[in-house]
Amino acid sequence: MRAPRIYHPQPLSVTESLALSDEAANHVGRVLRMQPGQRLYLFDGSNYVFDAEIVQADKKQVNVRIIDCQPDSHESPLNLHLGQVISRGEKMEFTIQKSVELGVNAITPLISERCGVRLEKERLEKKVQQWRKIVIAACEQCGRNRIPEIYDVETLESWCAQPGDDLKLNLHPRASQSINTLSQPISDIRLLIGPEGGLSQDEIDMTARYGFTDILLGPRVLRTETAALTAIAALQVRFGDLG
Repeated sequence: MRAPRIYHPQPLSVTESLALSDEAANHVGRVLRMQPGQRLYLFDGSNYVFDAEIVQADKKQVNVRIIDCQPDSHESPLNLHLGQVISRGEKMEFTIQKSVELGVNAITPLISERCGVRLEKERLEKKVQQWRKIVIAACEQCGRNRIPEIYDVETLESWCAQPGDDLKLNLHPRASQSINTLSQPISDIRLLIGPEGGLSQDEIDMTARYGFTDILLGPRVLRTETAALTAIAALQVRFGDLG
């Protein structure tokens, strides 16, 4: 079995002995049934990966000793912040998971006029906590050692109004520009993906007032989750580290 990658929420150091978090211990001890003497990799959000050996393991607690560490960066040179209007059910989880695999640095869930998800504040907060767990799991799977940020839910306008020097992009099926016509080099992008029903005309006008550029992906109308991942991949090919 390939040594698993496990996220640890506190800073790590070589020769340190520690207990894994309850969630990680459950995965290592109960799901994977790993035993003392077996090796795993830990990461703590820095650009290092830590080689660790299990010294004690049962279904409730796993203790490890860190043997070595080395720098291990898998981050794109493109700093990409995704503003995603919340989609229904598993679509939002899918978008978050795959966006992390494709290299986004931050994701802000948004509420717009045509957003199909209407939840009370408490339920939204629980959703955000679940999405953060999905981000960590995606990093464990894809090899990233830095954890992308999932910000609290915002309204569309409050997110669009935030100041910054990044290039602001909004997907629009009737835009005149494409990703290939954007000038190089670009290192910071804020990408807006609307809801399943699209942004209203008032919202599109609002994004223009805040400096967003409308871009076109292609001749076909894409679902919100398809649009997000297609745009991220295309931006990474042009300005990042894909291809």
